[in-house]
Order: sequence, then C-alpha cells, then structure tokens
Amino acid sequence: MRVAIFGAGASAIAAAHYLMRKGISDITLFEKADELGGTWRDNRYPGVACDVPSHLYRFTFAPNAEWTQRCSPGDEIQSYMRDTAVKLGLIDKIRFGHEVTDATYTDGRWAVTTTQGLQGEFDAIISATGALHHPRFPDIDGIEDFAGLACHSARWDPGTDLSGKRVGVIGSGSTGTQIVAAVVDRVAQLTLFQRTPQWIMPLPNHPIEEEKRQEYRDNPAAMDSYYAYLADRFNTVFADAVSGNNPEAYEHMAQACENNLHASVQDPVLRAKLTPDYKVGCKRLVVSDTFYHAIQQPHAQLETGAIARIEPDGVRTDDGALHDLDVIIFATGFYAHSICHPMHITGREGISLNEAWNEGNVAYRSVAVPGFPNFFLIGGPNSPIGNFSYLMTAETQAKYVAELVSKLGNAEVQSIEPDAGVTRRYNAELREAMHGTIWTSGCDSWYFDPHGRVASYPWSYSRFAEDMKAPDMRDFKLVRA
Repeated sequence: MRVAIFGAGASAIAAAHYLMRKGISDITLFEKADELGGTWRDNRYPGVACDVPSHLYRFTFAPNAEWTQRCSPGDEIQSYMRDTAVKLGLIDKIRFGHEVTDATYTDGRWAVTTTQGLQGEFDAIISATGALHHPRFPDIDGIEDFAGLACHSARWDPGTDLSGKRVGVIGSGSTGTQIVAAVVDRVAQLTLFQRTPQWIMPLPNHPIEEEKRQEYRDNPAAMDSYYAYLADRFNTVFADAVSGNNPEAYEHMAQACENNLHASVQDPVLRAKLTPDYKVGCKRLVVSDTFYHAIQQPHAQLETGAIARIEPDGVRTDDGALHDLDVIIFATGFYAHSICHPMHITGREGISLNEAWNEGNVAYRSVAVPGFPNFFLIGGPNSPIGNFSYLMTAETQAKYVAELVSKLGNAEVQSIEPDAGVTRRYNAELREAMHGTIWTSGCDSWYFDPHGRVASYPWSYSRFAEDMKAPDMRDFKLVRA
C-alpha cells in the first residue's frame, strides 16, 4: 500500500497519524513550501492567534501542556504542529518544495506529478491542502500603484518594523481586528478601512500560569478531562448555537455581543459605525477583548466610506479624501472554495475534478467524490470548518478516511468510491437543511460559494460525530480485483 497526502498542515498530520495506526506506513506527504504547518506557517502577521481555546485546538493523540495563553498565538501553534510531526516520525515522509500539479487515476492507481516531476504511482491519495491558503486581494483600482509597503496578511514579513508608520488595514474580520489591536500602540497613525462591521464576542485571553502547566505535565488525565469539558461546551453551546440547534445558547451569545459593543464603545457615532445590520453569527463571529479599545485610540481612525482607488501616497475614498499611508495590510481573506486548486485531478473515465465540480463543489460527507476512486479529502466541501474546532473536524475525518483506505489493503479490493445517487441525496438534504440557518439570514460572507450556496455544515456536532463514526459501506462502490 502506497498513499500520497497532499499538504503537510494539520489535516495532513492527522491523516498520516491514523493511516499509520492502521498499519499503513508507506506514506508520502507532498508539501509545496519548505516548512510544514499550513495556516500557521503562512500567517505570521502581528497579533495572529487562534480563536479556539488552546486546550481544545490540539489533536487528541498529541496533548500539550505547554500552551501559555487561553487562546494560543500562531507561533506556538506552528511549533506544536512541527513537534507533533517530529514525534510521529513524519519529517522524513515529507517532500518539501513539491507542489502537486497533477494526479491521474488509471487501472487502480494514481500517478502523481509535482513541480519536481513525476513522483510515481500510489494506491490512494488524500487531499489535505486546507481551505484558507490562497490569499484574496480586493478588486480596487490602482492596487499596484502604492509606493509604500503593501502586502496580504498571509504574506507578512515578521521582520517588518511599523514603529512610527502610518498604517492602513483593509478588512475588518478576525484578521483585521487582530492586527489593529496588535499594532495600534506602536504606529503613528492607524486607519481601519471597514466595509462591513463585525459582531465581536469578548473573550479575555488570559495567560496560563506555569503552575497550571506543571499540573498538566504531572497529570495528563486532567488535561484530557479539560479537553473533554471544552469540547462539550464548544460543540453543544457555541457550535450548536450558530447552526440553530441550541436557540437558548444563541440568544445568550447574541446578547453578549450586543452588550460588549454598548459597554465598550461610548461614542454614539463610532458605535453606530461598528454596529452590524445582520444577526450575530451570520458572518463568522470575531473573538476579541482588545479591538474596541484599540480602535478608540486618539491616533486610530475607522473609515467606513467606500475605497475609490489606491494611489502612490495612500488610499482615496469615495468622498475624495486621500488617506496618506506608509503601509497597507490587506486583511481580505482567502479564496475559501478553491479546494484542490490549482491541482489538475483526473478520475475515472478521464473526468477532471474541475469538470465534476463545474456547478459547485460536492462530495459524499465532505470526504469523497463519485468518479474518483481511492481519492479522499480532509476539509472537503461542506466540512464543519466555521462552527467547530477545525482540528476536531480534521481528526474526525482523518480517522474515517483511514478506515476506508485500510480496506484497500485487502488484495480483493481494487477501488472504493462513493455511490453517485447516495452522494446526490446527501447533498440535497444538506442544501435543504441550510435554509433557515443563521448563515442565510441576510449577510454576505465567505461561507457562500461562487454559486450562491452556503458551503458550511448545517447540523449539530453530535450528528457529525455519529455520521463519521464509521463508513457505511453500503454507500460505496467497491471494485474487486
């Protein structure tokens, strides 16, 4: 059995771990960069941190007593990813600098080609490239004309010195609010260009004291117990609240966001600019207890007028005003629905994945696609990404996929793929369940794909866990050798 995994971030690490637990050791991870880590390798902007509690944002098979904050900064998570990969013995299995360009299925095997050439044939391939790694720039005239430093948040150089600079941040989601709060005290002037205000949930990011860390080192069972507590709270309260499965929790969450805004921002004019016109949770909730304070500093400005164009000296808004800047940071997100892009993946009968997804990305339970035998995804279409802890999602899917791949170890089974009819029915049920969710209540967000459909998961975590407990082989087509 030879298995190729595309990527070397959290999803890939989980997939490799569960494959090895099934006794599958001939695994190759193809990574386009020169370091593993995915999101936490790419995003090194000021203030980058996870908005999921540290002791929940980890693999169940790799507990970590060393987190220093309630919600970990990005560099700690990146170190955790690397340490986990080392402990699992994965480093020698990763081919760095190998971006997959082509994968073609022929006679029961996948031929994989990277930027370094043909890499051989594999019995199964797993795409674990993540959803948020192709930076998206706004469509603004003159974006190339700026004379100062301009970059996307996911391409930030940590060596950049912002001291005494006039800084503009375009984008007011989680990334934009983190950057504003992190840099406001060291810049001469800060302007946040906000297209849409965000609902913000206050969550003090307290340090985890050395005494508590030592307790977890001495008693790993206590750490596992805390993980279970956080998972239950996160999934049955927050995740079920935004997916409509816990109305009472939703009301408490919505009220907390409104109270936070009114208690934190006294100026009625500024408060009005920061007040969304959509329901809490329609866009991905921002978690911060520092942003409102930062944007009220005397040298900080919130600009809500539309951007007309970017000029060499700064940003000009529709009212004709020129905002002079030395630095522009684009906190404008990613092409969230470019799954497997730009790889060219060709399945059975010469059909490409791009052709199969011409009218939208669809998959069986987010992990497999009809017509593409022995091809699996972690974080595929409609994965629970925005409302669950992604590491929980990735680990659950990785365990499920490893179970499917292990069946190929039986010499009698040549290929496995989901039944097309079952897949259609699953996606029809999913789209029907999406109607009436908070995400369709009247806002524009990155959850919407280019076809206007919400690419999220509409059900509870308990259903997700139950559905992914083990593959129902009646839903799959098996070709016997």
